[in-house]
Order: sequence, then C-alpha cells, then structure tokens
Amino acid sequence: MKIGITNDHRGVTSKEYLVAYLTQMGYDVVNYGTNTTDAVDFPDYAYKLGKGVLNKEVDLGIAICGTGIGMSIALNKMKGIYCAKVSSVSEAILSRAHNNANVIAMSEEIDHEVMKKIVNNFIETPFSNVSKYIRRNNMIK
Repeated sequence: MKIGITNDHRGVTSKEYLVAYLTQMGYDVVNYGTNTTDAVDFPDYAYKLGKGVLNKEVDLGIAICGTGIGMSIALNKMKGIYCAKVSSVSEAILSRAHNNANVIAMSEEIDHEVMKKIVNNFIETPFSNVSKYIRRNNMIK
C-alpha cells in the first residue's frame, strides 16, 4: 500500500517521524510536503497530496499542519477527497469505517506515539459497507 503524506513548515518533524515509522512498517510513502521549517502556504501542499490521491499515485493520505484544520479545509475543497480532521484513535477508525475518508489531517501538536496509533488505525480500518453509511456518503457526494 502507498501512503501519501504532506505538511507545512510546522509539520516537518511529525512528518519525518511518521515517514520513518510507516517505512519501517513496510508501507511505501510518498512525500508531498515541505522539508524545511521556512514558512510556506499550506494550501499548496494540501493540493499536492490531494492530486496524488485523486490520480491514484497513493492509496490514502495524511496531512499535518499546526492544527490540522487548514489542511482539512483545503483538501475537502477537492472533489473526490474526503478528509477527516482527527485527534484520536477512535476518530481515525470512524473516519474510515463510517465515512470512508481517504485522507486524515492532524495537528503537529499530537504526541508522536498517539500519531502512530491514529495512522495505524486509519490505514488498517476498512469501510464498513453498512447501508446507512453508504447512503450518507452518497448524500455527501
């Protein structure tokens, strides 16, 4: 499985941590983020990840910025991207099982050990295919 990851200047350290972790876990990781702490505009990097998901360069995406909110808003402007701003393991699980999210956005302030658990659960949780969630997701589309 290929995982895309992006970040702005505030998310560099968390991105580097997750890239090393995901690679160790056997995932192919594509870096769409900045590698510097010099200030950048997060929408540019959100767009790169979104295009990667839409073009099927990667299967799922992870976005990291100061709060995760900006990345989430920018990504959700792209038709076909379903980005959930998550802060906990349960949100990561439900974003996949109920909402079939293809990207998550996180705050760089989340503890790295918690980030690992969030990302693991996001990647490993399949969509539930329950009719009410299918119906609701179709309503969003």
